[in-house]
Amino acid sequence: MVKVLNVVGARPNFMKMAPIIAEMNARGGEITQTLVHTGQHYDDVMSGAFFRDLGMPEPDVCLASGGVTHAEQTARVMLAFEGVVIAHKPDWVVVVGDVNSTLACALVAGKLRVRVAHVEAGLRSGDWAMPEEINRVLTDRLSDLLLTPSPDADQNLLREGVAPDRIVRVGNVMIDTLYSQIERAQRSTILDDLSLEARGFAAMTLHRPSNVDDPGSLRRIFAAVGRIARALPVVFPAHPRSLRRMREFGVEPPPGVRVIDPLGYLDFLKLWSNSKMTLTDSGGLQEETTALGVPCLTLRENTERPITIEEGTNRLVGLDPERIVAAAEAINADGRPTPSRAPELWDGRAAERIVTALLSCAPWFRTKDGGRGAKCDNRPPVAAATS
Repeated sequence: MVKVLNVVGARPNFMKMAPIIAEMNARGGEITQTLVHTGQHYDDVMSGAFFRDLGMPEPDVCLASGGVTHAEQTARVMLAFEGVVIAHKPDWVVVVGDVNSTLACALVAGKLRVRVAHVEAGLRSGDWAMPEEINRVLTDRLSDLLLTPSPDADQNLLREGVAPDRIVRVGNVMIDTLYSQIERAQRSTILDDLSLEARGFAAMTLHRPSNVDDPGSLRRIFAAVGRIARALPVVFPAHPRSLRRMREFGVEPPPGVRVIDPLGYLDFLKLWSNSKMTLTDSGGLQEETTALGVPCLTLRENTERPITIEEGTNRLVGLDPERIVAAAEAINADGRPTPSRAPELWDGRAAERIVTALLSCAPWFRTKDGGRGAKCDNRPPVAAATS
């Protein structure tokens, strides 16, 4: 029996972890899992509603370790998580994504010589001003098993000197959740509740510190979105961080931009999947819109998910209002729907491949000097990186 600690901390983690937990529970006596919620997103709007929508079990361990600064949050998670690892003695700690909880728990597991598997490994934006980029790179460095979503992630890791036998391409586990929940989401009444017609509005998300913590950036984005809203209403489920900064900076939503409370997973999926386009600084939404063929304008100068650009559904428009507005006008003028562009292995079965990889690599162990003792006895039947 392989014992796993699964770690979640923020909403993007929940969408990635839900199918992994379901697959582990379906494997019966092969693997057992304990779900640890670090509390990075700890209120009902940012956490509880997503657990209910995704059918996730209640966490077995809640650390309630939220903090104000990145350093405080990371430190609190580490202090709380260390006791959990010591008490449970897992074979694996599985972390997902790139939030502070991801790095904090990988650090603790690494120092205790417990194997770490990183789901969504190898993504790189090249922008070290992003806290998430630091989390990604350091988590990958600490991880024994790197579970990647796409070929570019494999190549990033190989360039950084990661041994190919530690890299397994499993596909995009967030798309597992998308495909499994899309039918339920279409039963949501959110469009009727907001008096919206399908393809008659744009959906927007905005939460990254580089956008919302800088009053100049925030004003440029709203200047562009206000112009878009003259022709196409914009619905903005606002992250609490964004709302706080808007109030602090005195930034008012322009006419045609409708600010609403954060939505649960199913309501939000129904909203954006029926929009004419999305405007976002979220990494996950770039992937989900690619899978369903919804045009996406990314309000950043770079992305750690270049495959969404290559597939043609996503466009980097930065913060220049002219670029943003021109791209939106081009989409609005094109009456043809965009075909879905699911890359290889974005097929709804990534969780199966993840659990298979964990089981196949069970013979690994850490040596006293921190090295890896044994390679996988049986390579999982999934795409492996090649040099």
